[in-house]
Amino acid sequence: MTTTKRNYIWQLLTVYLGFILFGLSENIKGPAIPRMQLSFNLDEAQIGTLLSLNSLGYLIACTFTAVLVRKIGIKMTTNIAFGSMLISGVLIWLSYNYGLLIGSTFILYIGNGILEIGLAILAARIFTRNTGTMMNLAHFFYGLSSIGAPLLATGLMSLSIGGTTIDWRVMYMLVLALSLIPMIPTFLAKFPGDEIKQEDRKSFLALLSDTSLWLLIAILTFGVISELSVGGWLVNYLEKTYQWSTVSASSMLSSFFIGFSLARLLLGPIIDRIGYTLSIIIVSLFAGVCTFIAVLAGENYAIFFALAGAGVAPIYPTVMAFISKRYPNDSDVVISVVVTIMGIGTVIGNYVIGVIVKLGKGLYGGETQLAIMRGYQAGYLFIGLCAVICALLAIVLYRYLKKRKQLI
Repeated sequence: MTTTKRNYIWQLLTVYLGFILFGLSENIKGPAIPRMQLSFNLDEAQIGTLLSLNSLGYLIACTFTAVLVRKIGIKMTTNIAFGSMLISGVLIWLSYNYGLLIGSTFILYIGNGILEIGLAILAARIFTRNTGTMMNLAHFFYGLSSIGAPLLATGLMSLSIGGTTIDWRVMYMLVLALSLIPMIPTFLAKFPGDEIKQEDRKSFLALLSDTSLWLLIAILTFGVISELSVGGWLVNYLEKTYQWSTVSASSMLSSFFIGFSLARLLLGPIIDRIGYTLSIIIVSLFAGVCTFIAVLAGENYAIFFALAGAGVAPIYPTVMAFISKRYPNDSDVVISVVVTIMGIGTVIGNYVIGVIVKLGKGLYGGETQLAIMRGYQAGYLFIGLCAVICALLAIVLYRYLKKRKQLI
């Protein structure tokens, strides 16, 4: 095996194992939160504060990661992310009051933010061929570990060691100790891009003056709102609107993520063939139409909620592939800007959905079954509308780039 081939294997392992760890660390909290609440006698407001501060830590990390990459290099930055997550696991294990828990999980989400930007930059630098395929495959591993994370957390917390049941603190420590695994290939690999000279980069103001960048930010924001909102609203929608059991509603959410993961696994080669901008138009329109059918056609068409997962799944990795091609020397800064603004947009988006649900219920009398159904239908239609807006903005970007003969 040549040195170049061996190095590429280390690079791939860093990215793929990194995405697996990222998915695990973000999604083990579901089964753990009720146990945290019980341990510290927390009310919903305190849980909300905990989750909000986690999101704040994540967004803060997104703002400075590009600077960190330019100062100390992508290898060191990525290992700092893994190290932060490892340390946070130990601190969570030692958290025996609410204040320590907040501080420990804040460090975890700082690490998560650095890791997401770092992995996106790494992928943009490494995947120079078949970029759409490789980006979607990398994010498939995130989806796969996201599906398995709640099962892993629940399984660990049902085990006993020496007659003592593993609690949520030990579970966090064990899962985050897995950060040691991707640190190995990261240390062994050599990564391109750190050698890019300052004169070969565009200035920050020049990047911000690029119309396509702002279109890209808007596309990704609306696309990710339509993706992430499903996890928070689908089960509630099915339970409140159709009186489905929690098991049945959760099964539909699982079906959404199965379609989501399969799309990232299988659609990459097609995306590379037909182009990134056109692909975003097609998949986001598909997601929007499926969502509208699911809501407007009624309970018998609920399977379209799951089919929408195949539409929203490729949007994020395809935008990352677009960035790697359009901004090869400035992908670190562009990714940081795009993901940070997108993160703020998705927080606002979820708030707007909640307001729409409340207003919809109010218009039909408040807490009657009809009012609840109409409120949730209005909120979920907004999720579908976000996917359609994503497609419309992608059409604007397509025409903008085609006019300048810059289609990717």
